[in-house]
Amino acid sequence: MSAKRIIVAIDGPAGAGKSTLAKRVAEKLGYIYVNSGAMYRAVALWALRLGVALNDMHRLEQLAREAKIRLSLSDGRIFLNDEDVTEAIRDRAVSDAASKVSAVPGVRRALVKLQRQIAEENSIVMDGRDIGSVVFPGAQVKIFLDADPKERARRRALELRGQGEDADVHVVAGELQKRDDRDRKRTEAPLVQAPDAELVDTTALTPEEVEETVLRIIRAKTSDGKAATGQGG
Repeated sequence: MSAKRIIVAIDGPAGAGKSTLAKRVAEKLGYIYVNSGAMYRAVALWALRLGVALNDMHRLEQLAREAKIRLSLSDGRIFLNDEDVTEAIRDRAVSDAASKVSAVPGVRRALVKLQRQIAEENSIVMDGRDIGSVVFPGAQVKIFLDADPKERARRRALELRGQGEDADVHVVAGELQKRDDRDRKRTEAPLVQAPDAELVDTTALTPEEVEETVLRIIRAKTSDGKAATGQGG
């Protein structure tokens, strides 16, 4: 790891391409990739399994504090109470529940603490909805990734079909709209572009073009110019 840890915060709505980008950039830099959304999905999965009401803020906060959530820093897999739940948390019901769970202030406080602990020892690329605005307001690099709602729905539908689900793009578009509304209107850490974040519209860009654009921003934002050449992590 370089002497100076670098934090690259990537925020944006669902379907903008955050996870794909964050994984590619982290690999290119030699940094650790942290999917903050996976942590909220893990708590949501546990709540669904236990039958906890998604409006029971006290119990959800308890679960977030008690959950043993671990990210494999080598391959990004996520473990909940020592169980590999990497695939389980991709379920659509879990995704929907995660959006509700993530609006609970106590849940966010518990998981933000964990996210910050990971960054204490590593140069990281973390994606989510409040990474640059709340979790790491002092991050050296902040990216806000967005795309046209129709394009985001198309991508999400393709992703779900790739997982074997029968996903209708119009239904997916409606689900994303509801999730966007929840994320943007919640009182605790809403989805918002940080004032010093660079906006990258991915609508007409390939994943390779998005990666190239963001690496260029990282080079410009990091003082030693080495962050985009595999010198971090």
